[in-house]
Amino acid sequence: MPASRLHLVRHGEVHNPTRVLYERIEGFGLSDAGRGMARAAADHVAESGRQVTSLVCSPLQRAQESAEPFAQRFDLEPLVDERVVEPWNAFRGKRMRRAVMNPLNWRHLVDPSKPSWGEPFAEIAYRLLEAMEAAWDATDDGDVVIVSHQAPIWLAHLAIAGQKLAHSPTTRRCALSSVTSFERPGTGPTGFAEVAYAEPAGTGIDLGAV
Repeated sequence: MPASRLHLVRHGEVHNPTRVLYERIEGFGLSDAGRGMARAAADHVAESGRQVTSLVCSPLQRAQESAEPFAQRFDLEPLVDERVVEPWNAFRGKRMRRAVMNPLNWRHLVDPSKPSWGEPFAEIAYRLLEAMEAAWDATDDGDVVIVSHQAPIWLAHLAIAGQKLAHSPTTRRCALSSVTSFERPGTGPTGFAEVAYAEPAGTGIDLGAV
């Protein structure tokens, strides 16, 4: 039989003293608080009685470090999947407030629905849904955890709910170390259905997300 439930887990708080959009830049790991947040996410899944048998994560440092508590708690080896990585963004390495005030960058802001500043929403949603389906089908029993990033998780939520993908990044319901859970009853456009959302880690410094 396939998996029982799939959890999309966002990484924890990142050490980002310069407050830039870290995108896919190397060297952005978790802060001390972020490591605690990642543990809280793993504790939440375990203490809710779920048995995780498959663990997938983004190749970026902050996601791999956020997967470590799940690996330890459930004795698993994380599988790195490029499809669940942070989207690329024209503002990588920049402080967003300064960047949008610079007229040279305004060409990246002409079409928020695509968006014109980075990877198209449809491509982000497609690759994460593809990774979800692959992980689900490869798991014979138990739950799957995929540690990813804010934009892919929120876009998967929108696609599964049958909602428009165009949105403002300020409206995303995807806190640091949040857990968005799905089952697959076979209905809807993707076959997945969202069954729970939790923020076991509380709040952190949420800067630098694409």
